[in-house]
Amino acid sequence: MEEEKCCCPEDSMANIDSCSCSGRTKHRSEKEYKDLINRLKRIEGQVRGLQKMLENDVYCPDILVQVSAVNCALNSFSKTLLASHIHTCVLEDIKAGHEEVVDELVETLQKVMK
Repeated sequence: MEEEKCCCPEDSMANIDSCSCSGRTKHRSEKEYKDLINRLKRIEGQVRGLQKMLENDVYCPDILVQVSAVNCALNSFSKTLLASHIHTCVLEDIKAGHEEVVDELVETLQKVMK
């Protein structure tokens, strides 16, 4: 199985498990961590299901409907993560006088809303 690579252009050869584009980290509560992990595991299962559908020669529109469900699940994951980021990281940085976090948020939104 091929090793997944980091999404960061400046660190494109790094293993995805150690990828941190900004160099920053975020401590999450146990509940938040478990909720996000559970969502990703469900999405992973959906993607594996897509692979099985393809392997079993399932009719294209049936696969496309499931692809749409995966996209919807990923969008939901992103919205949850973004809301958490705004309520914690962004708010804390602004309170600490680090208003440049707003520029970082705008840049991030531009990247994810392509």
